[in-house]
Amino acid sequence: MFATIYLPNFYLQAALRHQAEVAAQPVGLIDDQEVKAVIIQLNEAAQEVGVRCGMSPSQGLARSLALVVKTRLRNQEKLLNELLLQFAYTLAPYVEATAPGVCTVQFTDSKNVLRNVEGAVEQLSTSGLTAQAGIAPTPDASLLAAHLAKPVLQIEDTKDFLAPLPIETLALSCSGGL
Repeated sequence: MFATIYLPNFYLQAALRHQAEVAAQPVGLIDDQEVKAVIIQLNEAAQEVGVRCGMSPSQGLARSLALVVKTRLRNQEKLLNELLLQFAYTLAPYVEATAPGVCTVQFTDSKNVLRNVEGAVEQLSTSGLTAQAGIAPTPDASLLAAHLAKPVLQIEDTKDFLAPLPIETLALSCSGGL
């Protein structure tokens, strides 16, 4: 059994972690190390005013003058990844840092997995982070379940879970969801 813990909009969460007053406003995140600055992640408020990933900051500001443009904070991202791994290691000793803001845990004993994963997601929430988790028989299915979770989704049969999903579900969107 595998569980994947996923922090949606990871880069944006890292940039806004200690700025709660900004989080309710439309926010777009850029990577200041890229040659051409484009919005790489945005919050729901920014989406609602018409801002999209791939826009330049000036295009985003043309959609809404209230748009707050933030840059990635790599030190914060590193700290959040370490925090995520610490919570994952409370679940089982077999943990993989799968991607930024994503870790996968392998369980050798499936007893109390759902309850323990729900507890880890709740602890991340009390730390000011939005987390989702998926539990499944395979690591890939647990990752997909984590992306679709609200906040935890456990699937027993991967085939039954995948069959009704549209193919578009498998393509990552820039907003951090699937």
